[in-house]
Amino acid sequence: MSADRSTSASSSHSNARREIRFSGHVQGVGFRYTTQDIARQFDVRGYVRNLPDGKVELIVEGDEREIDRLVRSIENRMGSFIRNVTSSLMPATGEFRDFSIRH
Repeated sequence: MSADRSTSASSSHSNARREIRFSGHVQGVGFRYTTQDIARQFDVRGYVRNLPDGKVELIVEGDEREIDRLVRSIENRMGSFIRNVTSSLMPATGEFRDFSIRH
């Protein structure tokens, strides 16, 4: 059962990359750790990090549907801290093996 899910998730639409920036009160509230915790529930790779301008950057690759579900989950869990979200979709680079927090 889970083998079918893994196979279909990794073989279809696995070439998407989304670069997302969250602004608002998103630093110092556990945003990166919560994002990493949520990301581990999805078949995605990439990283999350704080930016010097007070925003949080999320770079994520995987199936477009998985990425959409991840972003919705982050917004549902951390929405009270988020004021704005900008997002760019592009082809994946395949540079990530897992999902991590960058410092």
